[in-house]
Amino acid sequence: MGQDGWRRSDAWIFVAVVMANGAGRHMRSATTRRPEGVRLADVLSMADHLRQVLPGRREVEEAVRRLTGAALITVDDGWFRVTPSGAAMWRNRRVGVGAVDTVYTQLLRRPLPDDADWSLDETEHAAAILEYAGRGDQGDDPR
Repeated sequence: MGQDGWRRSDAWIFVAVVMANGAGRHMRSATTRRPEGVRLADVLSMADHLRQVLPGRREVEEAVRRLTGAALITVDDGWFRVTPSGAAMWRNRRVGVGAVDTVYTQLLRRPLPDDADWSLDETEHAAAILEYAGRGDQGDDPR
């Protein structure tokens, strides 16, 4: 898989992780015990917002393997976070161009890392989709 090169879906998932992390920060209390980061349902929600389609389990799994292997994001105990290296890449994107296209161009300039050891179980992916879908029944509040 690692020899195939960066894919546009890698950029899509990266942008979804970055934007989902930023979108929820204003909702966290300074005294919360909740760790920084977002859950898979948040990533799927943002991915759907970006392209009006939910990414498949394999698409997410492969992108996360490459992105974690490149140290752009981390996933610990189900929490997706942007690393300092990922945040720097995000800050250096060109403004005025679609975020996914810009990030994809930046990824193509990076060497392809070895894939990290990460997998997404089908039931976990399905549960996150159900969680995301259930949010539509609760008004406009995404959380």
